[in-house]
Amino acid sequence: MASPGEISPIARWRNRLWPIHAYELKKILPLLFMKFFISFTYGVLTTMKDAAVVTAKGSGAEVIPILKGWIVLPIALGATLLYSKLANLFRRSVLFYGIISFFMAFVVIYGFVLYPNLDALSPHASADWILNKIGTQNSHWVAIYRNWIPSLFFVVAELWGSIVIFLLFWGFVNHICNFNEAKRCYNMFIAGGDLAQMFTGPLVCFFTGRYIAEHFHLALQDLVCVVLFFGAMIMGLHFLLTRKILKDERLYQPEEKIGLETKTKLSLLQSIKFIAKSPYLRWIAIMVIAYGLTMNLTEVTWKANLKLAYPEQAAYTSFMANVSSWVGVCSFTITLFFSGLFIRSRSWLFCAQIPPIVIGLTSLTFLTLFLNPEWLRIFSRFGTPLMLIVLFGAFQNISTKVMKYAFFDSTKEMAYIPLDMESKVKGKAAIDVIGSRLGKSGAAWIQIVLIQMVGTGSVLSITHALIPIIGCTVAFWIFSVRSLNKEFSKKKLTLENTTAKTS
Repeated sequence: MASPGEISPIARWRNRLWPIHAYELKKILPLLFMKFFISFTYGVLTTMKDAAVVTAKGSGAEVIPILKGWIVLPIALGATLLYSKLANLFRRSVLFYGIISFFMAFVVIYGFVLYPNLDALSPHASADWILNKIGTQNSHWVAIYRNWIPSLFFVVAELWGSIVIFLLFWGFVNHICNFNEAKRCYNMFIAGGDLAQMFTGPLVCFFTGRYIAEHFHLALQDLVCVVLFFGAMIMGLHFLLTRKILKDERLYQPEEKIGLETKTKLSLLQSIKFIAKSPYLRWIAIMVIAYGLTMNLTEVTWKANLKLAYPEQAAYTSFMANVSSWVGVCSFTITLFFSGLFIRSRSWLFCAQIPPIVIGLTSLTFLTLFLNPEWLRIFSRFGTPLMLIVLFGAFQNISTKVMKYAFFDSTKEMAYIPLDMESKVKGKAAIDVIGSRLGKSGAAWIQIVLIQMVGTGSVLSITHALIPIIGCTVAFWIFSVRSLNKEFSKKKLTLENTTAKTS
């Protein structure tokens, strides 16, 4: 039994699992639910976008590198440039509501106008003519043109992850939270996203299971209505926070007298130049690019195998939904019981090195098993070699995303806190949107070049060349973490000393 003044073991564990003060609940809970709805929306969109493009007519996993490398990246660059311009003209809240409303409008048009008329709006005749001219080895290029509607949906869903999650949500959180709150609360926000992932699979499977494959558009429209509800909740929570809750000075103390609605002044070009001149921001950018490169080089190979195992869109969608649910379950468990404790008790360096080590090992193991399927014979009673590859690829994909949600996102966001306000807003915009896209697009360009060099048109034929690339990327990722840690420790100490003097 604890002596007077001593904290009991039960209270100590309660504080570790829920380190939130009572007066902070009205700030933390809305942010937690906001992250829940944003991640839930992303999970639904991601599940639908992959199935839409991979299982479309004449398509396959090979279209994903093209979409990410040649279409998503330029649009993401343009979106970031537009955001930087608009940030100089409009208040933060106006940008937030406008961007969310744009995404909601597109989802409605896709679900109720474009997808129901997919065959009528798809240029199959001209696509067949082009395919006859350039050869079947380039069919993945033609598939983008043939299936422009699913491809457009893929692009918008990708932008939701880059713009809404990283730019809008985490930019807002970094603006209203200090370093002490970040250590206690960031893993809680990530856990909220993990909890959303847990429900993504059952929700998608419920709606897709209500209709036969021929009526898949009805399931899609049901999911669109769910996404609209999530969008309304996101905007409502943001309004509640900015207009009501953050008026409490205990919950928000603006630095340098910069308010919630202050416009920013640094242009995108200036922010990119600033990143180039700042070693601190460069190391963060390398971390983001390395994660995207490693994940996407591995993921496309897995999705190519998944297409072979589940060629129908409904079955592919259901499998991806189940994977999403397992990501949520594992991430929520690790975030709630391990990552938060590690971040508060261990060093930033220790936690930031966990993702590259785990992701690197699982990626290299998966690709090696794919190249040596005979090693899986001892597990033949559990399924065919193809199914075992698909299942281990799912395990690798789950591990990668768990590491991202449990450790990578929180340590990366913590690294922004010691920076000045302009660097937080514009530097973060350039790194999280452009850097993230460069990682994914870099993987896409590597895959496209290798596919063209091999000449088979299949992403599975280049797997052997991906192993050394991933190995070097992971090694450089770890080096960037160690280099950033030196600067981060100095800036954090300076920030803590400044806070102590002003308090």
